Amino acid sequence: MDIEETPVLDNHLHLDPVNGRNVEAVEEFAEHGGTHLLVLNKPSWHLTEAAADESTFREVFDLTVGAVEGATEILPGRAWPVLGVHPALVSRLVEDGHTPEEARDIMQTGLDVAAEYVSDGPALAIKSGRPHYDVDDAVWEASNEVMRHGFELAADGDFAIQLHTESGEDFAEVARWAEERGLDRTQVVKHYSGGRLVGPTKSVLADKDELEIAIEEDEPFLMETDYIDDPDRPGAVLGPKTVPRRVRWLLEANHDDAVRTAHVETPEAVYGIDTEATLTGRDGNED
Repeated sequence: MDIEETPVLDNHLHLDPVNGRNVEAVEEFAEHGGTHLLVLNKPSWHLTEAAADESTFREVFDLTVGAVEGATEILPGRAWPVLGVHPALVSRLVEDGHTPEEARDIMQTGLDVAAEYVSDGPALAIKSGRPHYDVDDAVWEASNEVMRHGFELAADGDFAIQLHTESGEDFAEVARWAEERGLDRTQVVKHYSGGRLVGPTKSVLADKDELEIAIEEDEPFLMETDYIDDPDRPGAVLGPKTVPRRVRWLLEANHDDAVRTAHVETPEAVYGIDTEATLTGRDGNED
């Protein structure tokens, strides 16, 4: 199989319609063989300001939905928004004078709004998590409460949730929290994952070594770049052409099954999307 015969999905990429490359990044992804994107809204303070109310969350989400509509016009497949609240917002809010409990409530409101965007149609899933850096106990507990609220929303709405968390391989407790709230752990996706993970579904950063580990583990996985679309940090974390390049590399190494796992089977199992049915041929016609 060659890359023209398979969907190629980047599971976690940011577009910045205010300050970034936006459409140019999507064009680069498509030119190298990419077909589908899950586009995460950037932290609110990168687009407007640190969100402290519902209207700011809506403004950020609407900007991302618009960017996704532009991306879909370019891609041979399509893009979907994944909307939510970056866990670092808790620190911004506390620095601005809010208590951890007040910050928790604001962030849970943001997740409520994100869930509304999923139930009303434009978004596919939501995003939550907890800080990947050291925080005090009150902030940590507030962050876990926000994340657990996200699990409740995802369970109620029957959709997936992506997580931004600290690094590590054992997130069995987090998966249990989701299941206690009625959400299947397969619908919990740890973004920026390595090739080995216990608990949620792993979204593996498109690093060759980590992908090889993921293949050895022989479990469902997704692939991502976590492209940030920041003109001051071009190519961070990985550039938009990286996932297509890694798919070519995998196919050259006869890892066709792994490519199908990451770009067809796992997206369908986690999000309920059909990357084959939503793929048009490179000539613009439905396959």
